[in-house]
Amino acid sequence: METLRTEGLSKIFGSGRLEVRALQDINLSVSEGELAALLGPSGSGKTTLLLCISLILDPTEGKIVFDGQTIFQKNGWAGVDIRRLRREKVGFIFQAHNLIPFLTAKQNVLLPLNLIGIKGKKAEHRVMELLEYMEIAHRADNLPALLSGGEQQRVAIARALANTPRLILADEPTAALDTGRGAKVMEILIKIARENRTAVIVVIHDERMIKGFDHVYRLKDGCLERDNNADG
Repeated sequence: METLRTEGLSKIFGSGRLEVRALQDINLSVSEGELAALLGPSGSGKTTLLLCISLILDPTEGKIVFDGQTIFQKNGWAGVDIRRLRREKVGFIFQAHNLIPFLTAKQNVLLPLNLIGIKGKKAEHRVMELLEYMEIAHRADNLPALLSGGEQQRVAIARALANTPRLILADEPTAALDTGRGAKVMEILIKIARENRTAVIVVIHDERMIKGFDHVYRLKDGCLERDNNADG
């Protein structure tokens, strides 16, 4: 089943002589259990595209379909509670982890569950289940400052999985890691996609990390092309 599709998606900043077309006529799709990579030089529009897909940034034109439902069309959101959809069905993994420094690993993962109304023993069980899955449960009571970069990223991934998302978006999740730890993070994302039937879109700076991906898209000057020779 198709999880996400964009049709003719565009984003324009400014107007007149100051107009910048950051995205131009973007068409992409990813289904449950699939992984898609976004490659491209700095300034090509990768982060802008991720922000539009994640429902944080309003596109200027085009269409977004999520789980078979049109949520953006032409120039507006289609009567959908975007904040709720984002909280309940989308998971985010950032390059800089973005863990809350004064909360333990366990508390960081617990936070998104509390935001969607899951609390108490049910939430605690879900958190420890996720930390076990990420092989970081033994560090549950540690603050982020006491964790290595790779451990912090595992906690960040566990947090992204907390709401059992239909879609995971990762913005260069391996950029701050060495090659070995970066490869391990990619293995985890592939495992998540296959086992949980989650659609995963990853912005990647290192082409060595795309092994095992189903789709590879390349962005240049806001235009997207699919690399058919890179699949798998």
